[in-house]
Amino acid sequence: MVAVRGELAAIDAACSRFRDDSELTYLNRLAGEPVQVSPLLFAALEAAVRACRMTGGAVDPTMGRAIRVLGYDRDFADLYSPSPLTGEGRGGGASNSPSPSRGEGRGGGAAAQPVTLIVQPAGGIGVIEMDRRTRVVRVNGGHELDLGATAKALAADRAALAAQTAAGCGVLVSIGGDLRVAGESPPDGWPVLVTDDHAAPLDGPGDVISLRSGALATSSTTVRRWRQNGTPRHHILDPSTGLPAQEHWRTVSVVAGSCVDANTAATAAIVWGERAIGWLAEHRLPARLVRADGSVTYLAGWPAPVLPPPSRGRDGVGVRQDQVAV
Repeated sequence: MVAVRGELAAIDAACSRFRDDSELTYLNRLAGEPVQVSPLLFAALEAAVRACRMTGGAVDPTMGRAIRVLGYDRDFADLYSPSPLTGEGRGGGASNSPSPSRGEGRGGGAAAQPVTLIVQPAGGIGVIEMDRRTRVVRVNGGHELDLGATAKALAADRAALAAQTAAGCGVLVSIGGDLRVAGESPPDGWPVLVTDDHAAPLDGPGDVISLRSGALATSSTTVRRWRQNGTPRHHILDPSTGLPAQEHWRTVSVVAGSCVDANTAATAAIVWGERAIGWLAEHRLPARLVRADGSVTYLAGWPAPVLPPPSRGRDGVGVRQDQVAV
């Protein structure tokens, strides 16, 4: 666990857009200026740029300003503060929302007053200049970076390898729905419950699959949700509009060689809607896609469910996707 916590802390310090002292915040603050970054942030930026290329721009790291304008401008635990009367998230109040830049609307307010939001589509990775030799980065065009689609997945990949080295055995690391296997798996693989309900018990409804290698990631429009002046929002944006993607899929889970690739594909699938089926099949990525009506589509050799469920497994080992198992 020490190895895992160390990787999480390092990624947070480098890549968080919610910390005033993170490297990413500093880079965004100096947009247009050359900034030398750490090897870790440079690696995270390379992963984000690769994800953008891999998906033809469906997963774009230049959406930082758009997501901020829409109200997701702090850690979600702070953004979503449930009302003691209704249980509904407040989505941020005017008193603690940052002042909008010129042409930007506030991310919340005590009353649902009409506002005009001017959001810009993604700038594309062409606005990011990177020099691998010097690790100097420049973000042009007034854009801000958000590495949310890849940084957590990168943390899971790095944490799994670090944990394997520290423990000297095979491990499974799960960080917020991103799972990565490193080293030798149990004889029957790692049993994992894949479910639409991130709070479901280990013996709850869903698919129990066996993960022997690689990674599994799930993207969802059902968890990180808030209201902005009465309008429902979620955190997966369509780079072509700068607005939350249409909710064709409720959740998408993908198996790939790494968490970065799995989460990239799952996030892109949310953005693409029905078009994701062809892309995932073409790239032979096993996937589980759940529509808004609850119907499920399985693709490209998604692992067959196994029994018994993890909480009743003979070796007592089992994880849900939002747990950490090392």
